[in-house]
Amino acid sequence: MKKKIVIAAFLGLSLSNLHAGAFEDYAKQQNSGIEKEKASFEAHKASELAAYKKYQEDINKAYSDYKKEVSKYWQDPKMSTKKEWVSYAKDKKTRTAVDFEAETITIETLAKSPKDAASKLQVSLAKVVTETVGQAEKSDALIQKIAKIDAKSDAVKPKKENNDPLLSSTIFAKVPSLASIKKYVNEKINKKTVKKKSSKVKNIKVYSVTVKLPKNSMQKRSKVYLPEVKKNAERWELPMALIFAIMHTESNFNPMAKSHVPAYGLMQLVPWSGAQDSYNFVYKVKKKPSATYLYNAENNMELGSAYLHLQYYKYMKKIKNPTSRLYCTIAAYNTGAGNVAYAWLGNYNIYKAAAKINEMSSDEVYHHLIANLKYDEARNYLKKVNKKMDQYHKLYGDI
Repeated sequence: MKKKIVIAAFLGLSLSNLHAGAFEDYAKQQNSGIEKEKASFEAHKASELAAYKKYQEDINKAYSDYKKEVSKYWQDPKMSTKKEWVSYAKDKKTRTAVDFEAETITIETLAKSPKDAASKLQVSLAKVVTETVGQAEKSDALIQKIAKIDAKSDAVKPKKENNDPLLSSTIFAKVPSLASIKKYVNEKINKKTVKKKSSKVKNIKVYSVTVKLPKNSMQKRSKVYLPEVKKNAERWELPMALIFAIMHTESNFNPMAKSHVPAYGLMQLVPWSGAQDSYNFVYKVKKKPSATYLYNAENNMELGSAYLHLQYYKYMKKIKNPTSRLYCTIAAYNTGAGNVAYAWLGNYNIYKAAAKINEMSSDEVYHHLIANLKYDEARNYLKKVNKKMDQYHKLYGDI
């Protein structure tokens, strides 16, 4: 009997050890698989980061090199920003700056005589007030340099040219004739309007003219985008006024807007972050939009609106009050959902922050964001967009 007990105990112990060994082997295999997956993910992540850095370095170098080129002729080598598009002629000796915020066109040229200057100024003004956005992009040497960088990358490229008018619909009531263009140019460029100053080039002067755009120019430019805004508002279940207010605040409806981030286009999207998230969401493919893809207004509005949809319906979904959720969405478009959460919790968990937000009225949420968002830029952004939403709601109504 004792012998049987010992044998049974031995068998039980062996079986236990066998099971333990098998489990350990299984666990090792599982852990090994997990580690391999983790290593593969980290390698992919590192590869993407390296590609992004290389892409960004190439873009920055293009800007830096181009700035050096124009510096040969200009004491102040101006470059495009969010609110101002600056384009140089092929020889770099004439430049056109459209300030979409100040609503002015400033054309400057290097010339030896007033007569030579007048001719260059007239040609440049006629060009900028009649060309489409696509034509403006093609004539912008810097944007074409960026397009070449995009072509070499695996980023998504634009499929079609942007045929929206750049300024003509703002200035002319209908498609302008040659006679009406000539009349407009002659009215704006004459001995009284052209100014002269010294330049860094010997025996050459800088001649310039500044033309004020008509009243209600912002409103007229917004109408160009009304069909696309309406389409995206319906598709992504958003107020039209919100999309218009974001576009106005981000770029003043400058389709060639570019910030230092860099962000591109009407709704100022960053290719490798918000724009990528939106593209993946819209097309169910993990690809990154290129800078030139985002310069296309149709592409930009689609992805910008989709990004607003993601913020409102996904990241802010636990916020019950629609108006409170809207305020948080606006702030998040500028500063990220995590920074919205930080305004309540001191950490970046927006889902946990939602519980706090739900205890407050929408007015309290708005004022809390204005008082507690980490960055002044985000606070001012929320104020601007909220104010502009009222303006565009009165102008266009809503869906």
